[in-house]
Amino acid sequence: NHPKLSLINHSDYIPEQYLPVFNSSLIEIYLHKIPDLADKFVYFNDDFFIINNTPKERFFKNGLPNDIAAFRYNSGMGLWSKCLINNIKIINERFDKHTVLERDHNKWYNPDYGKKSRITRLLKSYDKFVTLITPHNAQPYLKSTFEEVWDYAGDRLTKASENRFRSPNDYTQELFRTWQICQSNFEPYNTYKDTKMFPLVLRSNQAVKAIYDQKYKLICLNDNAHIRNYEKVMQELEKAFETILPEKSGFEL
Repeated sequence: NHPKLSLINHSDYIPEQYLPVFNSSLIEIYLHKIPDLADKFVYFNDDFFIINNTPKERFFKNGLPNDIAAFRYNSGMGLWSKCLINNIKIINERFDKHTVLERDHNKWYNPDYGKKSRITRLLKSYDKFVTLITPHNAQPYLKSTFEEVWDYAGDRLTKASENRFRSPNDYTQELFRTWQICQSNFEPYNTYKDTKMFPLVLRSNQAVKAIYDQKYKLICLNDNAHIRNYEKVMQELEKAFETILPEKSGFEL
């Protein structure tokens, strides 16, 4: 009953004929249907954490989402990689790459991106969009972006909604993010400078240290079933969080 919390079920925003659903891609393409969702919102996945002061300007500037526009290599081998290719097919159908990059040159070749723009520069003469780098952290969106994509590709998104489990025919939230960038609805921001993903199976010690140091504003603690000494790692993470956040928030029990 806290005023800052609203509990939403899948049935509140996903059409009944596609329920129950166990496919995160489907869950994400309907985000704009969440009741009372603001036009400017930030999407956090379940393993993202804010560990330092993070003002709203970190996510939005001049009314637009902060984001990084840069290409990356996509092997197309894994399931998720195949879905990213599905996204880009729609993007190339709707947008001309040279027109977009010429119009938004300072956004695509922003010096703040550093080495992250290397592939973008290498592919400058290439005619088509390729997959954009996808920072695995909190993502700011305009709800109107989702509405635009659905207006354009609703038939394909509706067909993909039949996939109750993950499928190589899915579309992902990166479709909406890439569309948003191609529409110039973003401000250039190197999100990697204050966020970090830690795969706990390999970097649990670094993750614990990052929490104590509070060097980053946001971190992702990516866990799986193969973490060694799982209980010990979880205890160390919990202790680190309790150290930097000793007071409970207003909606914690």
